[in-house]
Amino acid sequence: MENDNSLLAVNNLVKHFDISGGLLEQLRWKNGRIVRRKTTVKALNDISFSIMPREILGVVGESGCGKSTLARAVLGLYPPDSGEINYQSSRIDNLTPHQMLPFRKKMQMIFQDPYASLNPRMTVKRTLEEPFLFHNKSATPTEVKDKVEEVMQQVGVEPSWITRYPHEFSGGQRQRISIARALMVDPEFIVADEPVSALDVSIQAQILNLLMEAQEKRGLTYLFITHDLSVVEHFSTRVAVMYLGKICELAATSELFESPRHPYTQALLSAIPELGRQKPTHIKLKGEVPTPIELPAGCVFHGRCLYTDERCIREVPQLISLNSGVEVACHAVEENRI
Repeated sequence: MENDNSLLAVNNLVKHFDISGGLLEQLRWKNGRIVRRKTTVKALNDISFSIMPREILGVVGESGCGKSTLARAVLGLYPPDSGEINYQSSRIDNLTPHQMLPFRKKMQMIFQDPYASLNPRMTVKRTLEEPFLFHNKSATPTEVKDKVEEVMQQVGVEPSWITRYPHEFSGGQRQRISIARALMVDPEFIVADEPVSALDVSIQAQILNLLMEAQEKRGLTYLFITHDLSVVEHFSTRVAVMYLGKICELAATSELFESPRHPYTQALLSAIPELGRQKPTHIKLKGEVPTPIELPAGCVFHGRCLYTDERCIREVPQLISLNSGVEVACHAVEENRI
């Protein structure tokens, strides 16, 4: 929820995608006549949260829950259908591209795939110089050179490699260059969309440590998208759990892992393998996973939940704050049935 001291506040964000295709693809035969039917993917459905300065908010959930759409909507890459996005109390979701320029320098993104996020025709030098020169048009060649060397050293890439192309680097080195590109404009807020999922486990730890060092030195704030719960536990300050375009639980990391409240969060955490576990405690969810094209009425999780009743089927739960500071969207929690 919005906070006067928050760096970023998202309120009632909605983003849907029309995937109907052309006119002929929309036509259907129904009850003896041809009707036109549009197909809409409901990626984000009334999302609200805030991020405080120097905080790391981890966003988790299974594939297709809307994590990456949320990342791109926050940065204005996807214009929202409704809702508000505020950065330092300034609304940014309704700005023109020119009006967004001052915020582009403050907000940067690290993409998931280091093999696709770097231009294969540009050297490391050009890749890093481009954002810096765009936002600092009066910079001298010496200033640009010094900035490139400084950032490359910070991310652990040898400055003498600036004439190399992306294909000459390993996956971990490419992701370091992607991080360097984001840091070139000295941002305050970084959206990291699964930045380690395409890397080997040994490299993942190096990249996470690099991101944490950058946060300490620069005072960065992160929105960290991932599906890896072990990474979230190690890296995040707070965690938002998403399911089919909704936030079902938002809590401090330690609180969420020690005492999950929402049934979906409980099921997610029960699936984490633990050494020495004597008895199986994995929660097996019932039913099929709905699609974001045809969302169920009421709570989107009610078809798989162990605590579903009539209210869950007909009424959409809203995030409520508990005494512990946890926010949960669940009728069963609200009614103390869990």
